[in-house]
Amino acid sequence: MHQAPPADELAAAPAEPAAPAEPLAGGLKQRHLTMLGLGGVIGAGLFVGSGAGIAVAGPGIVVSYLLAGALAMLVMRMLGEMSAAMPASGAFSVHAERALGRWAGFTVGWLYWFLLVVVLAVEATAAAGIAHGWVPSVPQWAWVLLFMVVFTAANLAAVKNFGEFEFWFATLKVGAIVLFLALGLLAAFGALPDTDPVGLTNLTGQGGFLPNGWSGVVSGVLAVLFAFGGLEVVTIAAAESDDPARAVGRAVRSAMWRILFFYVGSMLVIVTVLPWTSMAPGQSPYVAVLDHIGVPKAGQIMNIVVFVALLSALNANLYGSSRMVFSLAERGEAPRSLLAMSPGGVPRRAVLASVAFGFLSVLLNLKWPDSIFQYMLNAVGAVLLFVWALIAASQLRLRRRIERETSEPPALRMWAFPWLTWASLIAMAGVLVLMLTDDQARPQLLWSAGATGAVLAVAGLRELRARG
Repeated sequence: MHQAPPADELAAAPAEPAAPAEPLAGGLKQRHLTMLGLGGVIGAGLFVGSGAGIAVAGPGIVVSYLLAGALAMLVMRMLGEMSAAMPASGAFSVHAERALGRWAGFTVGWLYWFLLVVVLAVEATAAAGIAHGWVPSVPQWAWVLLFMVVFTAANLAAVKNFGEFEFWFATLKVGAIVLFLALGLLAAFGALPDTDPVGLTNLTGQGGFLPNGWSGVVSGVLAVLFAFGGLEVVTIAAAESDDPARAVGRAVRSAMWRILFFYVGSMLVIVTVLPWTSMAPGQSPYVAVLDHIGVPKAGQIMNIVVFVALLSALNANLYGSSRMVFSLAERGEAPRSLLAMSPGGVPRRAVLASVAFGFLSVLLNLKWPDSIFQYMLNAVGAVLLFVWALIAASQLRLRRRIERETSEPPALRMWAFPWLTWASLIAMAGVLVLMLTDDQARPQLLWSAGATGAVLAVAGLRELRARG
């Protein structure tokens, strides 16, 4: 964790020079950013992975999502405040550099890029597996190649193409959740054919609301927290909108509350309609509920939704990784050759570099899913928490500077500053301690700590060489 310096040291810090104008072409509209904020975090982790949380927390998974979602909301509020005041394609990497120094911007930028290109492989492989199930005559590797080519082409074209892809992907995902909530509530009240009101039976039976106690709720937090990763991309994309300061503020405000509603609302419906003990490990709880209320071909419907969610995440991660490495190149923290732009204002070499490493990750996932790629996946398992911690540390330092340098009130303010920022850092430290004591999470934490240490070492060497 990084602590803020004393107030007198901050006051003595020299004023930051004005940030250079963003060279990337605009093109993202408010509707693109709003739906990106909503859809970027609604993925397979919610539709499928939430079953793991229910298995350890029971109905208490609702509390687990509330706690995890509250932390994610606080981080997004901090990030939204900084991005509204200082929009940049590197978002929190730029903020970390301005607040803490070049080492911080370098570290958080490269860690986040590595996280995105590794997770991209998981999404591409999973989407290809679903498509291969539909069309077995086409091998899985061919589907992976098709997806990578299509989304690389979309990201190499004008940024509005990326925005349109994400807008419609997110619309489908949000629509699916809204429909699920409506059907689930009708079923809970016995308003659907062949259903009876369930009342509180499933919330209080089978061991009660907290069948595994508060330790189950805590384990549930570990199981679901990282599903909130992906919200950060909206602040990266804001730099390519028509009015970055206003757009990011509106997108963050709307996304935070709606996502919390979708996540917590979905879990409440699931554990109300069905006994938590009836859900099989590895099965989507959404499919279980739809099957229970008699929706025909529920499994196939959710397969389609998960497929779209995976492609949406793949698209967003390719976009976010390319803009992050482009921002690093702008600041001399990545090869300058990555600054090459297309006539339409797209950082084409940054896109190609990101997709090349992403495709390598896919090949490793297909060839060695349980060895080399598993090590890479473990190496990014806890990186999101390290990124969030640097976001919080950056906001602690930049808030006063923003107030001094901005004549107008900030478009977005962090609540109860600095107390909630410190509370967030303490909560993140607590999650890291919990991961260290959890047998399944410990390898991810240790490998991620190793990856972070390696990047920090490189950052330190660069600092020493620059001073020498």
